Amino acid sequence: MRPLILAFLAICCLTAHVVEGVGSEVLEKSVCVSLTTRRLPVKNIKTYTIKEGSMKAVIFITKRGLKVCADPQVEWVKKAVESVDKTTRRGVIQTKPTGAQQSTNTAVTLTT
Repeated sequence: MRPLILAFLAICCLTAHVVEGVGSEVLEKSVCVSLTTRRLPVKNIKTYTIKEGSMKAVIFITKRGLKVCADPQVEWVKKAVESVDKTTRRGVIQTKPTGAQQSTNTAVTLTT
């Protein structure tokens, strides 16, 4: 009887873990219904994501956590993306690899 109860509890825990993971993934998805025409001050933009699909958009995430969808073809959006890229790269520190981390002559190409 004990092994049966333990197996039942294990299945319940596993099911709760799987359901929680699925739910959290759905909540983080962002869908743009419309695109803003107002310019955002670059100083207020923390980061951004690019969404492809039926409506291509750049989703700016402000320092307050607001998500604002904008047209990626508009000039101010392109400049804002470049500016955010520059400021985030500024904080990245490049280090020289140690002996174990040094790469060989193999080339790797990453595509997105």
